[in-house]
Amino acid sequence: MGAGDRWRVEVDRSLCIGSAQCIHHAPDGFRLDTARQSHPVEPDMDANERVLAAAESCPVEAIMITLVGSGEAVFPPEE
Repeated sequence: MGAGDRWRVEVDRSLCIGSAQCIHHAPDGFRLDTARQSHPVEPDMDANERVLAAAESCPVEAIMITLVGSGEAVFPPEE
């Protein structure tokens, strides 16, 4: 994670089970909607350890993070 990096954060709503682990780890980064599905507060945000922890803690890996501009995967890492 480089200084000044910008991330695009997406939640695959077909995978999201509403566990709210993302909100536990990054309460400023995610919200649950009325269907109890997560979505990022802002799709593009500054690189943030809490948001990365949220993506890593998602039990169904529904959160994807890419670098704005290049589209390079931050999470999940490319195999």
